[in-house]
Amino acid sequence: MHRCLITLISIFALSSQFAFAEEATDGPPTLGEIGATPLVIPPGAAAGPDFDVDVATEAWLATLPPEAAERSDAYFEGDYWIQVWDFLISVLMAWVLLHFGLSARFRDWGERVTGSRYINDAAYLAIYTLVTFVILLPVGIYWGFVREHAYGLSNQSFAEWMVDGFKGLAISVVFTSLGAALLYLVIRKLARTWWAWGAGLMVSMLAFGMLIGPVYLAPMFNQFQPLPDGPMRQQILSMAHANGVPADDVVWSDASRQTDRISANVSGFAGTTRITLNDNLLERSPAASIRLVMGHEMGHYALNHTYEILIDIGLIIIGGFLFVNWGFERVRQRWGADWGVSGIGDVAGYPLFMALITTWFFLMTPVINSMIRSNEIEADRFSLNAAPEPDGMAFVAMQLAEYRKIRPGYWEEILFFDHPSGYNRVHMAMQYKAEMLRQQGVLPPLD
Repeated sequence: MHRCLITLISIFALSSQFAFAEEATDGPPTLGEIGATPLVIPPGAAAGPDFDVDVATEAWLATLPPEAAERSDAYFEGDYWIQVWDFLISVLMAWVLLHFGLSARFRDWGERVTGSRYINDAAYLAIYTLVTFVILLPVGIYWGFVREHAYGLSNQSFAEWMVDGFKGLAISVVFTSLGAALLYLVIRKLARTWWAWGAGLMVSMLAFGMLIGPVYLAPMFNQFQPLPDGPMRQQILSMAHANGVPADDVVWSDASRQTDRISANVSGFAGTTRITLNDNLLERSPAASIRLVMGHEMGHYALNHTYEILIDIGLIIIGGFLFVNWGFERVRQRWGADWGVSGIGDVAGYPLFMALITTWFFLMTPVINSMIRSNEIEADRFSLNAAPEPDGMAFVAMQLAEYRKIRPGYWEEILFFDHPSGYNRVHMAMQYKAEMLRQQGVLPPLD
């Protein structure tokens, strides 16, 4: 969250610019023609008796110009280093706050002002969120704004970007303060088993964000409107009802105000389920690809991937909290004589807590990526059966190649990709197409 804003001083100084940016985007956004982009199949991928999966895959990959592939590779590979630097900077920031006694001062100030342990915890955590945002601000501006514009992946002015960042920071302050304060209450009340109860608390908050956030928080950043009635809306709803998605609401968002990236989701639960497509997908992709993408998102819902990933991440959080429980006191006793931190239940030790949990999640990155990537592959296969559009999948994979490396190495994909690579997606689609042609008698039967 702290990568999305300038300092509070700059926010006040540029308040008039913010007002202009808000005013400039007032009024309902407009939607262009849906699915008007033609689906042009490269000659090497055309259906016929000589269709070959590998040849067709290479034909689709060749539709990405070499200079575009180089730019995409450079952008995606840069993210590898960003992950490393983000980890190192986060740990260094924790050391600064502890070594120079800043964290203890924040705690002491809160105790003098509030007089309540829980309110003090929440106040400390709000201050921590704001202070770390300011510390990481220069890096955030470069990574979140300058770099995105350098690669042509952002449509926002600096003022518009800051407004969105301010909203994100406000959400972060509220939920971090309340959630982490509850976590510290658990740590103090249930000292021996806090890691288990704390993991349950964190998973509950994560579930709220995954299930409710897209419906109730996303409108803070974009406008959502009903998808106009027509063939595409009817096809999407028909697919939803055929695959057990209890949604009668299809909406679109004005994501193009921020980026040209395509996106969609099926979100919500308990009567709030809705299908969302962004305007980039609707306007930049052919109808076959739109149906394919919706089949993918419905696959996540039908296959219960949200709940599966909550369980998986919950187990990783338990492991992380056990790691913190094991390492906190060891680190404090060895290096923290002057930190003013009494123990793991002292909120002034939050920077150390975060440094340890950040270390754990950094080490678990390949595991988390593999879990998510596995679900994405399942959703891809589901989509090809729900909306048998293999060329539509190949087209979308090439669109995503605008900012995802198209052909990584084997271990590179395992370590750094939380989605299957473009090459593997196109190859999957062409394998499906080959079997379609085989069932139609165009290709000879398997031996």
